[in-house]
Amino acid sequence: MKILNTALHCRKEVEALKKKGKTVGLVPTMGSLHQGHLSLVEAAKKKCHTVFMTIFVNPTQFGPGEDFERYPRDLDRDAALAEKKGVDFLFCPEVGELYREGYSTYVEVEGITDVMCGRYRPGHFRGVATVVLKLFNIIPAHRAFFGEKDYQQLVVIKRMAADLDIDIEITGCPTVREEDGLALSSRNRYLDPRQRENAVEIYRALKKAGEAILGGEEDLKKISRQAIEILEKNPYIKKVDYFDIRDPGSLMELDRPGRGGQVLIAAAAWIGETRLIDNVVISKKK
Repeated sequence: MKILNTALHCRKEVEALKKKGKTVGLVPTMGSLHQGHLSLVEAAKKKCHTVFMTIFVNPTQFGPGEDFERYPRDLDRDAALAEKKGVDFLFCPEVGELYREGYSTYVEVEGITDVMCGRYRPGHFRGVATVVLKLFNIIPAHRAFFGEKDYQQLVVIKRMAADLDIDIEITGCPTVREEDGLALSSRNRYLDPRQRENAVEIYRALKKAGEAILGGEEDLKKISRQAIEILEKNPYIKKVDYFDIRDPGSLMELDRPGRGGQVLIAAAAWIGETRLIDNVVISKKK
């Protein structure tokens, strides 16, 4: 595995690979790797000759008071995991490599960034869209791989790529979970044992809501209200930001399930001082 630190070196490597007829896959991450990230590498290796992974804790997607400074960083550990999984190139830039002095250009994806996490983290998706577009320009891969655990992020990136005519195929990969159902997240390491034990209640609430919809309940607002009430009764859940039922393509809120197709159920809740997100997508029978 070759570790790269500059955009120039990345572009040269991709150019050389493409001249040889090699397909390039890209796995953008903020590091603190877990099996969820590594599953993206597995998916990329199945579809591409060469896999680039990026590790960059992006400051522009963190708001005031968020955990940018304490976000877990361990490049040596991450590099060892990436190499073992078969990553070919690891791009690990310093902040100044991507945001040089006087930087003032950002990407705004309107509408779908105003709901769900966008309501509670203003500017977050502007930072996400900006850094992802920069990575697409630095590493012009054939395919890029993102986890469905960050579902809204995936929708935002797909919309940006379509709107800006970016010639990269965006692939969403299934959420990877612990045995009890907790979605893998780098922020899980913030949880103490009791918080970790209770964090899985978010997933259980999502599953229960899905079962209610599949069972014929049509009042989706009622399902959301009941889920929030149950979660808020848990002493380890400090606050529920949202528990939404939406169209998985447009992210439009649904009042009642349609006759067919898929339904997104997504939630964000605070376990102590840690904010966790999760979602499930269910398929209604036509």
